Amino acid sequence: MMIYLLRHGIAENAGPKTPDANRELTGEGRKKLESVLKIAKRAGVKPDLAISSPLVRAVQTAEIARQALGVEPPVQKIDALAPHGSPEEVWHEVSGLRNLEEVLLAGHEPSMSHLAAWILGAPSLQVDMKKAALVSIEIGQFSGQPQGILKWMLTPKLAE
Repeated sequence: MMIYLLRHGIAENAGPKTPDANRELTGEGRKKLESVLKIAKRAGVKPDLAISSPLVRAVQTAEIARQALGVEPPVQKIDALAPHGSPEEVWHEVSGLRNLEEVLLAGHEPSMSHLAAWILGAPSLQVDMKKAALVSIEIGQFSGQPQGILKWMLTPKLAE
């Protein structure tokens, strides 16, 4: 299985009228995200399913990815991808999808970097996922802790 980890794009700032959970993507955030996804599509990325944190900016990111990459099912939301989620909780959700070939997960920092490191079998690894960055990890086995293989990382700067 290929797992694609996608950090949400640039979002509006939180404030008294905009709680953190309701922050939406900015125009610039959408543009940078779309540039990353355009390259991903050309590279053959076509997830069977897009899963997102329930926070608005992550759901918007997953929906843009779903449309750009031709994912048919609607975006699924899981609490494990929320900022407080753990890699183990996410893995518990994802390992049940082993019949799928490609899955996209949209979430937040620092949990996406921690998830990438954990799936790669190196929890102390420092992964710097910029906003709208996309990481591709291949998973070969689903028993125990995963031992993924990092295939590539794409950032908005590389997509310019």
